[in-house]
Amino acid sequence: MDDIIAEIGPRLRLFRRQRNRTLEELSTATGISISTLSRLESGRRKATLELLLPISRAHRIPLDELVGTSPLQPVTRGDRTVVPLTRQPGRLQSLKMIFDATQCEPAPRTHPGHEWFYVLSGKGRLVLGEHDVVLKAGEVAEFDTRIPHWFGSTGDGPVEILSLFGKQGERIRVRAKPR
Repeated sequence: MDDIIAEIGPRLRLFRRQRNRTLEELSTATGISISTLSRLESGRRKATLELLLPISRAHRIPLDELVGTSPLQPVTRGDRTVVPLTRQPGRLQSLKMIFDATQCEPAPRTHPGHEWFYVLSGKGRLVLGEHDVVLKAGEVAEFDTRIPHWFGSTGDGPVEILSLFGKQGERIRVRAKPR
């Protein structure tokens, strides 16, 4: 526990700097004085829930990540395992998904956002609107999640997928294309 507490200050400084924010900007966003923020980051002030919650909200980081107590854990639901690869809520999310061969009955759904996924291994099936597509390892799909969609295994075996999802409709932008 002492190690976790000792690391809070440096983590607070790291998150602030990663976001290119000054102490003054963070103070304005949180209502916490610049001197208190500075003392928190240097370890001269004990972090309390009353101080950490507004900082967590300002950085858009879950409190457990801000404190450094929550490693990314795989979540298994039935015949699917989801491994989160990013921690920032409300931004682009990265997930590794593993679907068992039994995850092959489409149940299309819609929600706001934009998704991009890459098949790492196996064969994946994507049902998107009226389209039903099989994707092999190395193939990618990108789509608006407001279109009814579902993806999983073809039923021939498990499939591993790398997924990038933007809740606000953020799209993946390819900046460099091969010749």
